[in-house]
Amino acid sequence: MPQPEKNIKSPETRCTRYAPLRFFARNCGLFILLLLLTIPQSLSAQNRQTIVARFLPESKTINIQQEIIFHNRSRDTLNTIYLTDWNNAYSGKNTALAKRFGEEFDKSLHLAKNRVRGNTKVISVVDKNFNPIKWERMDSEDIIKVQLNFPVYPGDDLLLKLSYSVRLPSAEFTRYGFDDNGNFTLRYWYITPAVYNDDWVIYSNKNLDDLYTDKTDYKVVFNYPEHYALNTNLDISETKKVGDLQQVVLIGNDRNDVKLYLEKKNSFQTYTNTHLALTTNIAFREMGPEARKKAVDRVIHYICDHLGTYPHPKLLVTETEYRKNPLYGLNQLPSFLRPFSEEFQYELKLLKTTLNDYLENTLFLDTRKDRWITDAIQTYLMIKYVEEFYPDMKLMGKLSELWLVRSFHIAQKGFNDQYPLLFMLMASRNLDQALATPKDKLIKFNEKIAGKYKAGLGLVYLEDYLGDGSISEKIKEFYREHSLEYVNALDFEESLKKGASKNIDWFFDEYVSTRHKIDFTIKKVKKTEDSVYVTIKNKRRTNVPISLFGVRNDSVLSKYWFENIIGEKTFRIPYNQEKRLVLNYDKIIPEFNQRDNWKSLNGFFSQNRRIKLQFFKDAENPYYNQVFFVPTASYNYYDGIVLGMRLHNKTLTTQPFLYDVVPSLATKGKSLVGSGLIAYRNYMDQDNLYLSTFSVSGSSYHYAPDLRYSTITPAISLGFRTDDFRSNIKESLTFRFVNVIRQKDNLVNPDNTDPDYSVFNTRYSYSNNGIINYFSWFTDFQLANNFSKLSFDLEYRKLYQNNRQLNLRLFAGKFIYNDTSSDYFSFALDRPTDYLFDFGYLGRSETSGILSQQIIIAEGGFKSKFQDPYANNWMVTANASFNVWRWVELYGDIGWIKSKLEPERFVYDSGVRLNLVTDYFELYFPLYSNNGWEIAQPQYNEKIRFIVTLSPKTLVKLFTRKWF
Repeated sequence: MPQPEKNIKSPETRCTRYAPLRFFARNCGLFILLLLLTIPQSLSAQNRQTIVARFLPESKTINIQQEIIFHNRSRDTLNTIYLTDWNNAYSGKNTALAKRFGEEFDKSLHLAKNRVRGNTKVISVVDKNFNPIKWERMDSEDIIKVQLNFPVYPGDDLLLKLSYSVRLPSAEFTRYGFDDNGNFTLRYWYITPAVYNDDWVIYSNKNLDDLYTDKTDYKVVFNYPEHYALNTNLDISETKKVGDLQQVVLIGNDRNDVKLYLEKKNSFQTYTNTHLALTTNIAFREMGPEARKKAVDRVIHYICDHLGTYPHPKLLVTETEYRKNPLYGLNQLPSFLRPFSEEFQYELKLLKTTLNDYLENTLFLDTRKDRWITDAIQTYLMIKYVEEFYPDMKLMGKLSELWLVRSFHIAQKGFNDQYPLLFMLMASRNLDQALATPKDKLIKFNEKIAGKYKAGLGLVYLEDYLGDGSISEKIKEFYREHSLEYVNALDFEESLKKGASKNIDWFFDEYVSTRHKIDFTIKKVKKTEDSVYVTIKNKRRTNVPISLFGVRNDSVLSKYWFENIIGEKTFRIPYNQEKRLVLNYDKIIPEFNQRDNWKSLNGFFSQNRRIKLQFFKDAENPYYNQVFFVPTASYNYYDGIVLGMRLHNKTLTTQPFLYDVVPSLATKGKSLVGSGLIAYRNYMDQDNLYLSTFSVSGSSYHYAPDLRYSTITPAISLGFRTDDFRSNIKESLTFRFVNVIRQKDNLVNPDNTDPDYSVFNTRYSYSNNGIINYFSWFTDFQLANNFSKLSFDLEYRKLYQNNRQLNLRLFAGKFIYNDTSSDYFSFALDRPTDYLFDFGYLGRSETSGILSQQIIIAEGGFKSKFQDPYANNWMVTANASFNVWRWVELYGDIGWIKSKLEPERFVYDSGVRLNLVTDYFELYFPLYSNNGWEIAQPQYNEKIRFIVTLSPKTLVKLFTRKWF
């Protein structure tokens, strides 16, 4: 339960003394109309609301007079009720919505000007006798706590009268509000009671479209300028002109939402058939009226046949709702690249959005806790739709016919294969979450894609296991029995179990309630003249059934289901001249690893999988050892343009064992260079240790003209995370042994030190890389033959509410012992020597020229160049910067450094930072330092420093971080 705000003012002090009178005077007509409409009507045992609203597009506001009749359907006496005011979620930078945006690396709401923010100004809250009622906003700003004057007993009604003004937000945030064309999309625009189920279920707006409300009868009197076209999900009972305004009376019984779309040019069309009238503005291209009508008719008939009759006369399906939950995949490519026909795309867009609205409008379930139920039904019916009407549709559509593409395994996959593929994308990274996880706790990729797909696949899995085709009928029966009724997960479980031919407890106890992986393998087989003894091992101990197929020449000769396999279990099956036994051959079960699912009955040598060489990357083909090749190009000053051929086994889903080798040719010097990695990753489902990695990596390039270095590094890394998967907190502990072999040149290394060395390195890292608050630190220990050192690095960034950003960094390093005779291993103020070869220097040995101006913020982190920037004893530095205008910042660095046999020195510098893309592309212009006024000194252009990131892998993370 959220706690009340501290120091909250009472309603009397929130506004001036006479504000309600002024509001009444401005809206006298609306008050009179509200009084007429609130004459006692026939009572019903549910909530009722009457809303009289005047829409003012110029100021982007709606003045509202509202009467709420709250029916206490519980067994408890209520002295307090809670109201949801989701429009006010846009009002500040500390609301639940703003924090959600920050978690997903979106600063738009944090940086927004007040003119594009939404808010709600409550004028008064009174009871049926017009007595004021005390109220206060909760910390989240979009929940209102109302302290009642008199208790509401079980079965009684409470009457509240509210006067308030709603300022609508820009649609750039959540697609609700006003757009640049003067159109308005209204959802969650009015105040409505929260739900009481033994306790108050209070959900803040987190851009999940999951407002949880009781079943309500609505009457809305909406006044708006007549040059707007209005479309709504309610029924229009009356329309008339009132002065220069259009007035419409909207009626809707047994509803949970009121949606209004006001457009200067109407984009909606209504299609009517024997089932209902569907009003939609789902976008289409190059489709005539008849083709669209046919598509709508097919979709509506399909849904009604598989769910049942829609209980309201019309259904509103919008492009806004589709864009918030689109068909993720190839159909999102630019139109000239899309591999699917417009008819197919339009039908699936319409099907997905209509199913969502159909279920959302009629099943009154906890939309945050039990949303997986409607996700499961929606995805299941989408799978069945494609099976029925487009059985031959490929995942890559027309692209699968191209000669460059058709050799890929993914090109052979059917359209419905995308569901297990995208779910396994998360499962293979150990990022999948249980279906029963509340919606606001899901990673964005799970919330939008993987979770929905796992839910639908679960029903397909269950249907195949039962083998009687009953799931479709059970879904239809569930919808018929619970349409327009309160429903929860237990009701859905009861419907699926009713009359089931087999025990399906596993589906709810394991598949829905946990994130346990499914992974079986055939341990061994023994063939006799008439029987086969097959031993199946459950590698994950997840107690779910598994299918076994007998296959010969790609024809299925037999199929069996086995249950309750914990550990290993041997089964006897008849021998029907099969050549192979394959677990989960039809891939209906979302299994973690399918590479060990088959055994040949023709001897040992036929067990080996053949090697298949493929270009770039592909979906996993469990019957081949796939080796991918990709041409690569990179650059460093000493090797020039480096052209290589990358060989790896990374499929679209992550595998435990991987290799990645890049043999290359350096165009400068025509020498062979390259890098490589062999690793085994073990993902764990328990406790906070979720990943352990064992690896050996190596590289060989040039570090100076005609001087080669090579590294060989065995390593062990442990990854930790919190129980909250949405948290950006990550921790890691790494142990590695870096071995460096270098060619020595006396001009570069005039001392007699050995150019080859080995360093044991262990590092513990902590990071919480939020976009509003960023905090990370690590401690690093190094041990070599002739030195040992310990260092600490801390970084903090804070984006304040005035849109100023403060960046702080602290570094401290100390040699435990140091017997070296050069500064090669010393701490550096501005440009570390990188003796472990971790940094992406373009010219690591350069001391002049543009490449020497490249900076990587490490160790001292200074931007100015000094004649003696090294410390072979200890170093302490601090770096700071803050922005003065957008991405223009001022920076300053201070530090103390100490070398052996020398006094400690105080160093400092300052300047201007152009923070174009933090950590990826930045420029530094030194102004003043120990060197004096650098901007006034000769050859200033050589003092400018830059950060640039060329790694595609690193750049991709910049765009995908909000999803994972």
